[in-house]
Amino acid sequence: MKSKANFFTLIVLFVFCASKAQFVKYHGQLRVEGTQLTDQNNNPIVLRGMSFGWHSMWPRFYNEKAVDWLKKDFSCNVVRAAMGIELGKMAYIKEPEFSKEKIEAVVNGAIKSDIYVIIDWHSHNINLKEAKVFFAEISKKYARYPNIIYEVFNEPDDESWPEIKAYSEEIIRVIRENDPDNVILVGSPHWDQDVNLPAADPIKGYSNIMYTMHFYAATHGKELRDRTDEALNKGLPIFISESAGMEASGDGPLNTKAWKEYIDWMEDRKLSWITWSVSDKEETCSILKKSAKSEGKWKGEDLKESGIQVREFLRKYNSQE
Repeated sequence: MKSKANFFTLIVLFVFCASKAQFVKYHGQLRVEGTQLTDQNNNPIVLRGMSFGWHSMWPRFYNEKAVDWLKKDFSCNVVRAAMGIELGKMAYIKEPEFSKEKIEAVVNGAIKSDIYVIIDWHSHNINLKEAKVFFAEISKKYARYPNIIYEVFNEPDDESWPEIKAYSEEIIRVIRENDPDNVILVGSPHWDQDVNLPAADPIKGYSNIMYTMHFYAATHGKELRDRTDEALNKGLPIFISESAGMEASGDGPLNTKAWKEYIDWMEDRKLSWITWSVSDKEETCSILKKSAKSEGKWKGEDLKESGIQVREFLRKYNSQE
């Protein structure tokens, strides 16, 4: 009996380790069932990881080795490639080929590391023509990979929900012509705060659609969580595609207590969450110091307080999956 028990223990450990080392192979094609993100076996899944900073300002971190390090050292099971559309000299509007090269380096790194990756159209404005061209091309290239998640509008600012909805429907249509299955994330008004608006008028006719909510814990409190809870209760699938523990400016002191309250809230609801950002700007939310190498292998002294804290969170919660 003892040997048989030991055998089953070894089997469980083997399956657990395999799910860590080969995360996408284990969980496969993601789906949205009700408000819950699920894996290929219809089991609830929570993605937790890091967003790279704007590619147009921190392109040096956009490489396969940095992705691999985020998986190995931070325990990320997802990364987010934030393609800057207007901001910076190397923005997509100005340098589309350079931009695609950087985004695809992260995407290819995620595929090699067997984790999920969000292709993020990182803009605060509607650029319908350019977005349609980009998403048509990128979805055709990567449709066969279950690793891919598309984020079609990072943070709408002054756009109304009808404007965002109409734009998103156009982009979803383009993506679905090439990729019928991979999850698509849709932005919400007011920097992804007003999730109550799509909850009252969601996009219809498409499956595997989720809506983004963003928070910065030192600024956004219980009111935003309550609003998100109401949206969830109305059946709106929510994905936290950007978040952190300081003020909404990305700067100011880290509020670990408020951040942990958000972490507990997300974990209780099985909401996936991404933290901002892999960059070395002189601000609280940039997790790296200037000493950090471009290709990972960051030491403790290369991490700011926010980097040390988010690595602790990711290691803790992703070890439980």
